[in-house]
Amino acid sequence: MKIKPIICLSLLYFFLSFNKKPNIYKKEYIDFNKNGKKDVYEDPKASKEDRVKDLLSRMNIEEKTCQLATLYGSGRVLKDPLPTDGWKNEVWKDGIGNIDEQHNGLGTFKSEYSYPYSKHVETLQRIQRWFVEETRLGIPVDFTNEGIRGLAHDRATSFPAQCGQGATWDKKLIRQIGEVEAKEASALGYTNIYAPILGVAQDPRWGRAVESYGEDPYLVGQLGKQMILGLQENGVAATAKHFAVYSIPVGGRDGGTRTDPHVAPREMKTLYLEPFRVAVQEAGALGVMSSYNDYDGVPITGSPYFLTEILRQQWGFKGYVTTDSAALEFIHKKHKVAESMVDAVAQGVNAGVNIRTDFTEPEDYITPLREAIAQGKIAPATIDDRVADVLKVKFKLGLFDNPYKGDKKLADKLVQSKENQALSLQAALESIVLLKNEDNLLPLKKSLNSVAVIGPNAKEKEGLISRYGPANLPIVTVYEGIKKMLPDTKVVYEKGAEIISSHFPEDEIMPFPIESEAQEMLDKAVQVAKETDLTILVLGGSELTVREDRSRTSLDLPQSQQRLLEAICATDKPVILVMIDGRAAAINYAQQNVPAIIHAWFPGEFGGDAVAKVLFGDYNPGGKLAVTFPKSVGQIPYAFPFKPGSKASSGTSVYGALYPFGYGLSYTTFKYSSLKITPTSQGIEGNVNVNFTVTNTGKRTGDEVVQLYLRDEYSSVISYTKVLRGFDRITLNPGEEKEIHFVLGKQELGLWDINDKFTVEPGSFKVMVGASSEDIKLEGKFTIK
Repeated sequence: MKIKPIICLSLLYFFLSFNKKPNIYKKEYIDFNKNGKKDVYEDPKASKEDRVKDLLSRMNIEEKTCQLATLYGSGRVLKDPLPTDGWKNEVWKDGIGNIDEQHNGLGTFKSEYSYPYSKHVETLQRIQRWFVEETRLGIPVDFTNEGIRGLAHDRATSFPAQCGQGATWDKKLIRQIGEVEAKEASALGYTNIYAPILGVAQDPRWGRAVESYGEDPYLVGQLGKQMILGLQENGVAATAKHFAVYSIPVGGRDGGTRTDPHVAPREMKTLYLEPFRVAVQEAGALGVMSSYNDYDGVPITGSPYFLTEILRQQWGFKGYVTTDSAALEFIHKKHKVAESMVDAVAQGVNAGVNIRTDFTEPEDYITPLREAIAQGKIAPATIDDRVADVLKVKFKLGLFDNPYKGDKKLADKLVQSKENQALSLQAALESIVLLKNEDNLLPLKKSLNSVAVIGPNAKEKEGLISRYGPANLPIVTVYEGIKKMLPDTKVVYEKGAEIISSHFPEDEIMPFPIESEAQEMLDKAVQVAKETDLTILVLGGSELTVREDRSRTSLDLPQSQQRLLEAICATDKPVILVMIDGRAAAINYAQQNVPAIIHAWFPGEFGGDAVAKVLFGDYNPGGKLAVTFPKSVGQIPYAFPFKPGSKASSGTSVYGALYPFGYGLSYTTFKYSSLKITPTSQGIEGNVNVNFTVTNTGKRTGDEVVQLYLRDEYSSVISYTKVLRGFDRITLNPGEEKEIHFVLGKQELGLWDINDKFTVEPGSFKVMVGASSEDIKLEGKFTIK
């Protein structure tokens, strides 16, 4: 983060002097504690370490404990839209650690203070001014917000859900998404973004699979790394979540469950912790959000093993830990390993929690925190350490050099700019995966006389906006995108079915007769399909079926949609299936009976345009599956990577994937050649280089996601049959070729060995390069001595 404190302070001085503000704004510093002199923590030229130490020495216990709490904004907890005289009687009269989601347009006040963007900047600055000018030490607030698919702000730029971002396999694109989000956040006055989600989604029943980059730790880690770098290199902190082992709750159940992950220790480190290690050690994340769940009977939010030993001691984490909402309260109320809130707070803080977050008054936490300190359950040194972590982040963000973040003119110009919208469309295009294209039915010709666009997701808007991102967006539906693409074609719409029936989810385990209204919808859709040249059927999920607290017990299409699919297929007219969904689906009937299928995930505000461009050939799809599509929910657990024999065939059950990890088709073809591995023999500390060539052998420009897999042939513990250790998305014109280069080092070659040490073991390694985890084009070997 490039911050020029002297320039910032000079601008503040002149601006605030002309506006006759309190004389705490000096030419070279801000007199935060209002004592008329420049103290160390106020001195921009002093080291951050000295500034933190000086400020900490001046704080009383009330001020310290207030820095360890969140105040939820937008009317959720903080009811006042702007500072009032009554704030002098609130607990935050002594300051507050952060204010979350303040006036982002999603709470009580809606758009009153979130839009126009310049008004939001002015509002946050007024709130910040109160904390700087009206509290004793003037410690600025960290304004936090969500942002896993674009900034969670009224009419900010929206991107595909993280499941769609994962399907792009495009590190450069994810970096750009982070940059756009950070710049919009900074312009609006936010300083800390709760993103990315680094949960590895190995169970597609889980409702929050929609919020994950995928099921593979290497893919999730590398994409998450780029998101964090994109955010933090542009002036905001990134808080990675949800740490740890959160994404695999028992039975894939979310909501009131979120507990009891059945994961062995080695698997836990290899699959579920690795993306967070990358986030901390390689990307330098300044924040981590602790999760609701336990591991082996110990709540993560109360676990010194996770929050101190692993996060801080092993990985060197330098930021602050905030809890997921109520995660700390769960120690007492749900997990019941602490008999009181005082004991729960002590357990969390001693374990490594810095800031508690929940949708309740901050004193609900601060009061038992002060009691725990008074009773000697938390040592003064521990409190100082936790507060120091928070202050370090605030100093790093430049809040003590210019606490009034945001730029009114820039915000109105930058947020939802044409350039940002173009990136949103590009992300939607890159996320689309071509699953089937029998006889090259796609792309379609634009000369069609008539097209039926049918399905509950064809005109859906609100249900396709997944959580923790922008709201109030002008969504382009699939129907609108196709209509725009075909101005001279008769485009007819029928809904055909609801996303779910009134009997959902019971209709997944027993039959119910179709209701009269549903039958009427179905009949209208069938009639339209018969009368048009071709049907584009738009099915899948929505907020009704996949999101936080929306886990499922089936991967099939809901019965209402399955009935529609079969009825449209029975017309014997050409059918194209467009899936818009947030998880893998067991669409076996469609794979058997529909000639062409694309998957668009939850594609964001320009999803309809992106789908139309792919269907009619303006864009050649190049997305790849970041998750395995099982054939049946009964196969679960069934996700990449696999242990030997874990997906073997059986005479009494279906086996194999419907679509494997890394799979995705194109309108062109690619050839892999000239594999070269150097050296073929290397020491345990050395690197191995892998080079090969990819050529576009088709007639269209297209993207290919090249994937490198590795197999440790023999190891001290059972290892996976192949692990992803490199990928790159490239664009090639017809006849064009490109040499690809990957480097395999310790992190790529190592494993957690028989002694629970991460090490590179001597032996033979198999290299596999291809277009998916099962479509291997080139193979080679090397030896580690």
